[in-house]
Amino acid sequence: MTPAEATIRSVERADLLAVLRIERASFDDPWPYGAFERLIDEPAFLVAEHDGAIIGFLVADVTPNAGRDIGHVKDLAVSPESRGRGLGRALLRAGLVRLRTAGATVAKLEVREGNDPARSLYATEGFEPVRRVERYYEDGEDALVLAVDLGEWVHGG
Repeated sequence: MTPAEATIRSVERADLLAVLRIERASFDDPWPYGAFERLIDEPAFLVAEHDGAIIGFLVADVTPNAGRDIGHVKDLAVSPESRGRGLGRALLRAGLVRLRTAGATVAKLEVREGNDPARSLYATEGFEPVRRVERYYEDGEDALVLAVDLGEWVHGG
């Protein structure tokens, strides 16, 4: 299965249990169901679907900021059996396009310092380190805050 064979679309309430299953399979400290439910109307809460099954998701929102609105990629995961095929990149690109369309001029995210696959993905999409947040995660690992200027970002536009 390639990203071209998946459909990326806005999340629907009926997708949330599948999103939660992927979240729990992907992270040691998963978000609760209610967190996804609260974000369901955000402009870039997207799912990747293949043959009727949800195989990945991205959650991002936009915060007004004095004319330079900030997009925030809050969560991105692909089901374990669908990883390594470019779905995470396809979801990220679709999400960044949605954030830009919704008025964001910059997008940011936090990533575990030790998450090399994610850091590599974000770097190839133009994200650059802004700062380190010590002990950001519950297990004490530091986070790197990364950002990309959506006006200069060209990969998905």
